[in-house]
Amino acid sequence: MRLRGSMALMAFVSAGCVSAVTHPVTAKPAAPSATTTANVANWPMAQSPAAITDKKTEDAITALISKMTLEQKVGQIIQADISAITPEDLKQYPLGSILAGGNSGPYGDERADAAKWAQLVTAFRDASRTSGAGIPILFGVDAVHGHSNLPQATIFPHNIGLGAARDVDLIQRIGKATAAEISGSGIEWTFAPTLAAPQDLRWGRTYEGYSSDPALIAAYAGAMTIGLQGNLVAGAPLDATHVAATAKHFLADGGTMDGRDQGDAQISESELVAKHAQGYPASINAGALTVMASFSSWNGVKHHGNASLLTDVLKNRMGFAGLVVGDWNGHGQVAGCSATDCAAAINAGLDLFMAPDSWKGLFASTLSAVREGRIPAARLDDAVRRIVRVKYKLGLMGDAPTVRGQTSLVGKQEHLDLAREAVSKSLVLLKNDDGVLPIRNGSNVLIAGSGADNMAMQAGGWTISWQGTDTTAADFTNGQTIGRAISEAVKTGGGTANISATGMFEKKPDVAIIVLGEKPYAEFEGDVPNLAFRPQPAEEEMIARFKAQNIPVVVLFLSGRPMFAGKLINQADAFVAAWLPGTQGRGVADVLVAGANGKPLRDFTGRLPFNWPEDARSPIDTPLFPIGYGLNYAQSSKLAPVNEDPRVDMSSLTIATQYFVRGKVPAPWNLQMDGSISARAVDMSAQEDARQFTWNADGAFVVNGPAVDLSKPLKEDWSLLIDWRIDQPATGPVMLSFSGAALDIHTTMRALPTGVPTQTRIPLRCFAAAGAKFDAVGSPIRVQAVKGLIATIRNVHIETTKKGAACPGKTR
Repeated sequence: MRLRGSMALMAFVSAGCVSAVTHPVTAKPAAPSATTTANVANWPMAQSPAAITDKKTEDAITALISKMTLEQKVGQIIQADISAITPEDLKQYPLGSILAGGNSGPYGDERADAAKWAQLVTAFRDASRTSGAGIPILFGVDAVHGHSNLPQATIFPHNIGLGAARDVDLIQRIGKATAAEISGSGIEWTFAPTLAAPQDLRWGRTYEGYSSDPALIAAYAGAMTIGLQGNLVAGAPLDATHVAATAKHFLADGGTMDGRDQGDAQISESELVAKHAQGYPASINAGALTVMASFSSWNGVKHHGNASLLTDVLKNRMGFAGLVVGDWNGHGQVAGCSATDCAAAINAGLDLFMAPDSWKGLFASTLSAVREGRIPAARLDDAVRRIVRVKYKLGLMGDAPTVRGQTSLVGKQEHLDLAREAVSKSLVLLKNDDGVLPIRNGSNVLIAGSGADNMAMQAGGWTISWQGTDTTAADFTNGQTIGRAISEAVKTGGGTANISATGMFEKKPDVAIIVLGEKPYAEFEGDVPNLAFRPQPAEEEMIARFKAQNIPVVVLFLSGRPMFAGKLINQADAFVAAWLPGTQGRGVADVLVAGANGKPLRDFTGRLPFNWPEDARSPIDTPLFPIGYGLNYAQSSKLAPVNEDPRVDMSSLTIATQYFVRGKVPAPWNLQMDGSISARAVDMSAQEDARQFTWNADGAFVVNGPAVDLSKPLKEDWSLLIDWRIDQPATGPVMLSFSGAALDIHTTMRALPTGVPTQTRIPLRCFAAAGAKFDAVGSPIRVQAVKGLIATIRNVHIETTKKGAACPGKTR
């Protein structure tokens, strides 16, 4: 039964030397007075529905476990990624689960269709049924705003936009449609919904949260869970068009310090409960079959290893009877653990290791831990029971398993229409001076800006690929870019429309719609130091040119969070927060453009799910627009000029001093390699947070960009920090160049431990002594080495350092 929106909404609507230092990845120690153990009496109670299982099922599981070998039991609690395992491997390693990570596609094809996905799942399933205990694998995927890994699937607005819609019934319908399309590709488990309550908008996963309001999250949690799974029925599995939901990430992933991904929530237990736990009871009560543990920490203790939260609170107090799965090698961040060895996580209450590329080593170490008594047999059996219980509820067990893989469900017109509705309901009107919106019939409209005809920008991260940067309109021919949808609607209304990213035109337009905003990103890549949005220089010039010609300007702002854009808001006659609406651009046109009767198909109904910042500081103390704010066409308004001062240091120094960030080279810098070097994204302490360079022959890579003045860092004796790992040492010279001056760091590198994350610092004056010019640095990093060197780089940047350090090697 659906949760009716109007009733449920009543509950929550609210108006110095060169040094090598090993750098183990561990949580920040908690302050002596900080709470790290939950008092279960302070937490809300919940209970998985009795229909999650039954006596017949439990008796069958008991009989099965009694026959299983230790190897088969251990295999059940380990999950591998399709990029690192084959169906053939299951003959020797009887793993219980397989996942497809954000950058993994069937048989290496990132753009595989539904049939190819179903083929892959079937291959793993068949292999698992004929090996080990014959228990079929459980297959999971990150389908977080529709079946987002799959071309031609229906892509809904990201959760922040759905939070703006404030429509519980809509959420349940979206869950049902998403489940059908996931099932249509043969898959039965999605890692959704995200129930984070983001408190610091600098966090790059803000858009995965519905809102900062715990009450709204709680209302959505139950609805999305029921949408994905349906209502659980005693003695019966989910039907073939429903899939297992995952309430994630337990807990407080949106409450970490400084908005850092995988960081530490340094907060009291009362705040942890009140702000970050409210979605979980609702999801559990609705029957969620799985919960995912968070990478993050609470007062210095990683959640993957916190028994008081995973066992005492989640499983006991909240009565969760499904399985608890880890996040991508998240167990390896627990104190005393590694990605290939972590008995502590299982003992804390984790049931299923997510060990995408570490599964083989983890299998061996976990076997040893059980044999040696470091993992109690009863704890292992309980984890296996929970996993197999979910498999029964999904219809995977028995002689007549539920068959999924009806590919016609993917991109179904009914689902596309639903996404269009969701887009319309997600838009929030923040300014509409002089009634410039809606666009009137017969208007000559110019549609401009970097997002005007850009499917990647409007779909955002977690679309086709993990970061979503390479999504194109060709991936979703059943969708429309915003510019093309608006153009279509304008012409239908008797007007003319022109799409020009640069804003050039032959005939002066009656109105210009500028579509701009953030470029696509996902976790890690989306973390920012402040909330300031900077349009591209060409976009700033374009808007100024329009204003000088008295052309009304509508700004359609694409973003994964509210951002400080004071100048942009002042320049715009109308300003719309469009979030990350997905592929159905017509949903935008339905609200912005008048139809044949002179009125748009839909009015603005969206309301802010987060406070909108008055400046670039975060957290937000005084919002420009509070949560719940939003205009519609019935309201006339004239917005007074808003603050344009970011009130943070907006100098270019920060950008100019960061060359690698989590393995990626950030703008305005770019990476160039000759053909002698290969590079690939790898895990160093988290998912794809570093880049591994392999010298297949003598050669070099270089980081280039616009010339910047680094005289100040040189004058203050700052250092270049390299956060890296030497995987295979060089056998000859390694020349590190900065602004054209090179130092031989071979001797320094030779002293570093192999295979261990390390930080190396080199004072900038060392490069200056070698002839580097710091008033115009255009090539800050160049590394030349001989064949054989393999180095993994996570971060490279300039930082303050102690004076008096020595310089390395010889200069050239």
